[in-house]
Amino acid sequence: MTLSLVGMPGGGKSTVGRLLARQLDMPFVDSDAEIEKDLGGESIKDYFARQGEASFRDLESRVIARLLEGAGTDREMILATGGGAVLREINRERLKANSTVVYLRSSPEELFRRLKHDTQRPLLQVANPLAKLRDLYGQRDPLYRRCAHFVLESSRPSVHGLANMILMQLELAGLIDPARVAATVGASEAPYTSGNDRSAS
Repeated sequence: MTLSLVGMPGGGKSTVGRLLARQLDMPFVDSDAEIEKDLGGESIKDYFARQGEASFRDLESRVIARLLEGAGTDREMILATGGGAVLREINRERLKANSTVVYLRSSPEELFRRLKHDTQRPLLQVANPLAKLRDLYGQRDPLYRRCAHFVLESSRPSVHGLANMILMQLELAGLIDPARVAATVGASEAPYTSGNDRSAS
């Protein structure tokens, strides 16, 4: 099974994805981290400033296509995508066709609370980040929903609680062995933080 997490910046994709990968003993891949590898260590923020958003989206599409190649066979992976990955129709199609997509949904206000001190996300380096988040949410929420198989609210009290909800949804849909879920649900919970969720876009 390949599981892809989509959602707004700060929605918990990388944080929850890492936990799910540990719980299920599956590889975790962050598409933004893979992009930075392709850039030879240059940050997405710097590339964004130097080349612009269109060039970044081209690169993002190529990386997502590469990561999903072979998905749906015997390959297992938890994939956290950048917040703007759904802007390209080809990305939405690839994600939906080659993986099970979970949309971690948060309100702009909740995202602002998590991200107001973050300086690493290019699209939020503006005078009014909350207004920008509301604009991005209005544009992207329908696109996340269009490619998602499941939509879950990510404003939960803990990462473990959200991860367990995802596992139970996958079990109910017959996408994962119930024994695998039983081995992970009920683990000790940790408070939610978005500090390690560094999707830049």
